[in-house]
Amino acid sequence: MTDLRSDTVTKPTEEMRKAAYEAEVGDDVYGEDPSINKLEETAAEVLGKEAALFVTSGTQGNQIAILTHCRPGNEIILEAESHIFYYESGASSAFAGVQTRTLNGIRGAMNPSEVEHAIRGEDQHYPETGLICLENTHNRAGGAVIPIDNMKEIYSIGKTNNIPVHIDGARLFNAAAALNLPASEMANHCDTVQVCLSKGLGAPVGSILAGSREFIAAARKWRKRLGGGLRQAGIIAAPGIVALTNMRERLAEDHENAQYLAQQLGQIKGIEIVNQVDTNIIVADVKNLKMNSSEFVEKLKAEGVFSGTFGPSYVRFVTHYDVTKKQLEDAVIAIHRTAGQMI
Repeated sequence: MTDLRSDTVTKPTEEMRKAAYEAEVGDDVYGEDPSINKLEETAAEVLGKEAALFVTSGTQGNQIAILTHCRPGNEIILEAESHIFYYESGASSAFAGVQTRTLNGIRGAMNPSEVEHAIRGEDQHYPETGLICLENTHNRAGGAVIPIDNMKEIYSIGKTNNIPVHIDGARLFNAAAALNLPASEMANHCDTVQVCLSKGLGAPVGSILAGSREFIAAARKWRKRLGGGLRQAGIIAAPGIVALTNMRERLAEDHENAQYLAQQLGQIKGIEIVNQVDTNIIVADVKNLKMNSSEFVEKLKAEGVFSGTFGPSYVRFVTHYDVTKKQLEDAVIAIHRTAGQMI
């Protein structure tokens, strides 16, 4: 079985399992878990921020950022197919009491002039703009890397207007690998950033929220309010330290595998690759096979290849640590066989 549904399906490495078993632990709510403290200090250094906070998931990290930056009645600006808007169950309205103002981007990147125009003026009819959110890499844009210049310009607009900028960087390390830049350079163009440890980096659980010391102190209280205060959490922090220190450099391998898979799938009659493959996500259109994405995914599953639907006729494939080049070669044969049955 080759699981290409997402990089969230990765299993922890042996080194991570050993680290969890041997982890020093303490009560993190009291600030006494050595492994959590080490993870947060390491993450802050890697991301070039003053402080960091361990959270249970990327969604929790994003929502804590919104809760900390905003007050009820604010409006947040974000891309129309961003993860915060599309996949987080309306949490920003349910928890923070903010409304969303979505802008259509190009490959996930919002036009800075449109962002500037969307900022609310002083008028009793308008909500105050409380936050601008970016996403890098952009999931629904097929793992697209948002250019540094785009982030830099939007961050400058935010600073000029005294509006903080948050990056949903669930796959920020993929973006950094694709651009051959340190993650700190990517995170330099924002006030706060969230990164996942449990996607391409392969940790079993957890994300990081990073920003100023003052911001993280406030975010810690919001984490507690959301039930995210943990006790002997070093058992899950220790694998995160391994992920953060030992797994970032190998992300380029996933990108190379994605390029190979995209090239091979593009040669199969009836399949069209619809995204520019920047990182580890490939989106294929199967409408010319005269079936919808759900039907195609089910047929591939019967062949031992797991993928995911990404629209009525779009299918997503994601490369990651647990998929080898040989598995991809076998998967291509199975996909070719499945597509051939439909032509």
